[in-house]
Amino acid sequence: MNRPFIKGLALSEVFYREAVAPILARRFPKLRYSAALIGAGSEVLGFDTPQSMDHDWGPRLTLFLGEADHAAHRDEIDQTLRRELPAEIHGYPTSFGTHADGTGVMVADEAVAKAISDGGAIDHRVLIVTVRGYFVRELGFDPVGLPSGSPEGGPVGEISAGDWVSVPAYRLLMLTSGRVFHDGLEQLHALRARLSYYPHDVWLYLLAAQWRRIAQEEAFVGRCAQVGDELGSRLVAARLVRDLIHLCFLMERRYAPYIKWLGSAFARLDCGPGLAPILTRVLGATTWEDRETHLSRAYETVAEMHNALGITEPLAPTVSPFHGRPFLVPHADRFADALRVAIQDDGVRALPEHLGNVDQFVDSTDALACPDRLRGLYS
Repeated sequence: MNRPFIKGLALSEVFYREAVAPILARRFPKLRYSAALIGAGSEVLGFDTPQSMDHDWGPRLTLFLGEADHAAHRDEIDQTLRRELPAEIHGYPTSFGTHADGTGVMVADEAVAKAISDGGAIDHRVLIVTVRGYFVRELGFDPVGLPSGSPEGGPVGEISAGDWVSVPAYRLLMLTSGRVFHDGLEQLHALRARLSYYPHDVWLYLLAAQWRRIAQEEAFVGRCAQVGDELGSRLVAARLVRDLIHLCFLMERRYAPYIKWLGSAFARLDCGPGLAPILTRVLGATTWEDRETHLSRAYETVAEMHNALGITEPLAPTVSPFHGRPFLVPHADRFADALRVAIQDDGVRALPEHLGNVDQFVDSTDALACPDRLRGLYS
């Protein structure tokens, strides 16, 4: 069946308002709950296209219950939705099957209708959880502070410096993106506001670590080429471009997405339209001298951005030779050192020097997908 493409976030809100909410109001009129589409999924970030429909896309949402209601009514609500949800919403099936790789896929409308007529049920994608359980799973720590079984309104969970840096930035982005459709528990809006960005000194720590990454490789574009390693020179340049992009996200106080959407999101930054053409020329350069020319321009632009933040004393934004060698670099350690001096919080100062956030030194998707395994790196 041909249907006009609807952005996934809008489709899920329609699914909630026209299908899920009426069932809950009719069958569970006293239920307090929150409903949202947050977390994993390109549609949460607004980057979904018709191609996204082939897996883990469709009418879906997360339904948050209080601890007591989840324990008492989770299965009943699930079964009610299976029986009473419509087979489709605005032309999109509400029932899902599973690909061989474990990803979900919408089941064709006709197949769902036949299954229901034969006594079957909707295999919906309404995830039913508690706020605390969901965020502990996603973050690896408890930002809610509600012990299991306690009433809502308990103590707020403390988020330590180590907690902040143990979570990949893209996970924080996905938890604070998307949309809350209803917050009857009165927790989601406040929690997402708490997670909206790093505390000031954590931010300084991450900025310092990112400048340090650049400092460690800033001279290698020329040095690799000097010994005839053109491929190595290009690889280093590409790494430096990625590091500069991540630095720009930090400077604009925005969480960076994972690599698939990094360029798309970078284009939306305030600095994106001006810097993207320069960085593209770095990647397209056929000589190390041209690479250096374009990188130098990018370095100086980003250095000026740093000075405009006013978080350290102004530093000279110009490139200069690397310790007498014929390579022009920003001497990025100057910025890292100045930022570290500006950190006042004892908890942040106790973090491992230069290490930064977990995704500033871990590059494995499988590792970054398991935040509970990463917290020990900072203990």
